[in-house]
Parts: sequence; structure tokens; C-alpha cells
Amino acid sequence: MKQIRKDKIVERIKSLPVMSSTVSELLRLIDDPEATAFQAEEVLRRDPNMTLDILKLTNSPYFGLPCRVGSVKQAVVLLGWKRLRQLVMISCLGCMLGKPIPGYDLPAGELWRHSIAVSVSAEGLAKEINLPQAEEAFTAGLVHDLGKQVLGMLVKEETSKIEEVLTKGVSFVEAERKVLGTDHAEIGALILKKWSFPERMTTVVRWHHEPDRSEVKEELVDIVHIANILCLMIGIGVGREGIRYNLSTEALKRLGIKTAHLERVASQTKEWVDELTKNIREL
Repeated sequence: MKQIRKDKIVERIKSLPVMSSTVSELLRLIDDPEATAFQAEEVLRRDPNMTLDILKLTNSPYFGLPCRVGSVKQAVVLLGWKRLRQLVMISCLGCMLGKPIPGYDLPAGELWRHSIAVSVSAEGLAKEINLPQAEEAFTAGLVHDLGKQVLGMLVKEETSKIEEVLTKGVSFVEAERKVLGTDHAEIGALILKKWSFPERMTTVVRWHHEPDRSEVKEELVDIVHIANILCLMIGIGVGREGIRYNLSTEALKRLGIKTAHLERVASQTKEWVDELTKNIREL
């Protein structure tokens, strides 16, 4: 029965739309060492709405630029290609993650705010410990909960069964697996595979709740896991899951993250979220 349910969920993923040609082409350009800012600007001419989104984001207080940016070319020059990837992903995921997720008791905009919070806190933690993948941590944080969009309605339908399993002291993701035969982390990883994301990123999404179970010990998995728990603890994106996850002490040890690091990032996360979303409330 569980396998039948999982097969149906996987079919839903197959029916999800692919990324737009603009997004796909931009991501290819970003990965091309020979690409120029002019080429990126030319691609974005075909999508005025995304161009506007990117300029709004570039001018948000989060990036602290000394002058107002008026073109994509200028944005690339000032922020760099890795930041452009983040801005593109924020723009194309905003509508998807901004919807209410009934099964998780997340009202409209809350999953989006949680995803942004995990992005900035993951990047903040990476900078605290001088991890070179800080900008990648931001992107991984943004997509870590994509699977909730697919599972939301099914979780709502099976709420009573999931709540019954939760009484046995397991995590929410374990309860999902027992009732549905899969969980939102696994489904999120499958979505990223459909969208041709790098394997490293799919690994982060797949194991962000259970970093110690991942066969590949990846720093990004640990950093997003810790950032996610941190954001839940400060009350961003809690929903039905509540604090039903344990923070991996092994992940903290592997990265060398101390209490002081967590406290500094926790104290700034809400401010960072407000800064980044100041100009994009309407995305």
C-alpha cells in the first residue's frame, strides 16, 4: 500500500512543470566560465518580470551595495555570478513556495519566509566558520523544503495517522515515511533531479533532516540541517511539524560550530530575512 502511494507521488513530480527556458539558459550561462554579463542581460530581455525581480533583490538592504543598481549587467559586476544564481532561483521559486501548505499548517508565504530564513542563516553559519561554500549554502537553503509543495495535500489527508505515529516519539519526517512510504526530503530531491540540479544539491535536500544517514558526508548537508533547526527554534516556518526534529551533534562537531556561532546567527536571522524581502513582498 505504501509503495502504491509513493508511486502516485512520484507521478505527481513527473507532471510538475520544467523550469522556464529563461531560467534554464541563465543557469547554463552561470556555469559557463566564458559567459559575460552582457549575455545574461540579453537572455533576461525575454523575461521583463524576472529582470524586475532580480533588480529589486539586488537593491535589497541584505546585499548592502553602496549605489542603486539599474541593470542586470551592473548587478552581475557588483554581486558576481553565484549571487545571480541565487536571485534567479528566488525569482522563479517565489510563487511556488509562497502558496499555503495545508498539510503542514503553513499559511500563504510562511514556507517562503522559512526558505529565505534557512538560506540566510545557512550562509551566515558558513561565514562564521569560514566555509568557502557560503553562497552555495544559501541556494541549498532556499530549495531544501520543495517537497512540501507536493506532499502537502497528502499529509493533510493522513493527518490522523501521522499524529498517531508521532505519539511514538519519532520525528515528523519518520512519521511521513511510515504513513506515506516517502517523506518531503526525498520528494524534494526528486524534484531537483527533474530540474537537472547538481547531485550535490539533491544530496543536501535529501538528507537535510538526517545528515548522519547520508552516505556522502557533505558540509552543505550539515550546514543546511543546522540552519533549518535554528530557524524552527526561533519560530520561522514551524507549522504542524513544530520542533519535532533533533539537532545532530555530529553535524555540529563535523563543522566545528559552537554555541556562540549559533547565537550570533540566530540573533541576526530575522533581520536578514526582513532586509532581503523588503523589496520583494509582492513576488
